[in-house]
Amino acid sequence: MATAYTHSTSNIVRTWIYLTLFFVFVIGVGYVFSIALDSPGMLFVAVLFAVFASFGSYWWSDKVVLSMTGAKEVTRQSAPEIFVIVENLAITAGLPVPRIFVIDDEALNAFATGRDPEHAVIVFTTGLLHVLTKPELEGVAAHELSHIGNRDILLSTVVVVMVGFVTILADFFRRWMFFGGNRRPSREGGQVQVIFLVIALVFSILAPIAAVLMQLAISRKRELLADASGVLLTRYPEGLASALEKISSSSRPLSSADRATAHLFISDPLKKRSFSRFFMTHPPVSERVAALRQMDGR
Repeated sequence: MATAYTHSTSNIVRTWIYLTLFFVFVIGVGYVFSIALDSPGMLFVAVLFAVFASFGSYWWSDKVVLSMTGAKEVTRQSAPEIFVIVENLAITAGLPVPRIFVIDDEALNAFATGRDPEHAVIVFTTGLLHVLTKPELEGVAAHELSHIGNRDILLSTVVVVMVGFVTILADFFRRWMFFGGNRRPSREGGQVQVIFLVIALVFSILAPIAAVLMQLAISRKRELLADASGVLLTRYPEGLASALEKISSSSRPLSSADRATAHLFISDPLKKRSFSRFFMTHPPVSERVAALRQMDGR
């Protein structure tokens, strides 16, 4: 049977694979654009960008996410009920007690972030803390602690920064191509430059799309796993099932969320309906609830 640690090793490995591929991808794009624009300095810029982005994604991605969402840390004195809930569940899971942050927003949502369990953070909205009952809050907290135990937090938070960097990089290259680096191909390598210009343009268009699709695929899989792992902590599937129903029934979007951070949350914070499952940031709540109640024998 799965535990809170079942997929931690594989997620650590996947994180380093993604970071390595990202590093190689950025340098590769820089190489293509340096030839296409006949600008050797472009490759140097790409290498520096890849080093900074990869290093920053690992060490500072959680701080970036907390800043993006406007989350503020709370103390045991200011939020005693949620502190006790998280502390008891963390002890049960054998995890360090994470720091707790709150987003001042009446939307119902939560997420976890951090590069490892020792630097983990769980974030709740004030709306969630006001609306959910104690068993429901326990279900949500257990879900987020499962993300921490499985090291989902490192993988998913790094992806936020990587998607953002890829988008910025693609936009930068497109602007450079059309406004700053649109040079005529040299006679010696004219055909080669034209080919690389086409490749570069395709890269700049498809790279952000590929990054977002990777983001969505990671999110859907990890939410189902965290639901199941969280129930192993609370032994009460109905708590999380009921919480998910309340969260999904609320039509209020989270004002500080955007497409880059949407996959971090326990439920889609943008409240957008996708025409295809392929483009959904989360599995349908109805399916998640049904799976949880099946665990409860209902």
